[in-house]
Order: sequence, then C-alpha cells, then structure tokens
Amino acid sequence: MTGKLLMQFKQQISGMKLIPSSGGCFELTANGELLYSKLKTGQFPDEQVILDTFAARLK
Repeated sequence: MTGKLLMQFKQQISGMKLIPSSGGCFELTANGELLYSKLKTGQFPDEQVILDTFAARLK
C-alpha cells in the first residue's frame, strides 16, 4: 500500500513514516490528521479507499 501511495502521490508526499505494530492496528494520518483507523472501523480498508481518502485530503 505504501508503494501505491508513493507512486500515485510522489509529487505531494515529502516524507513518510511507517510504524510497525501488532494486534491488528492500521491507521493512516497526514499532517497529524487521522484519515483512517482500523481500530475504529473494525475492518482493514480496501486499497482504493485509502488512495481516495488521501487524494481528498490533498484537495
């Protein structure tokens, strides 16, 4: 998923940090804003949902 984010938004992303965890955590934040949380939804997101959510944040 990180590869797809970097491929699609390489001009808009100045840095990316991956923080490994356990217990089924998956959260996406941009500039401190939580864009997606598996802990809140209870489900792992579809890749397209993540790409669309990130794209909407850039607008």
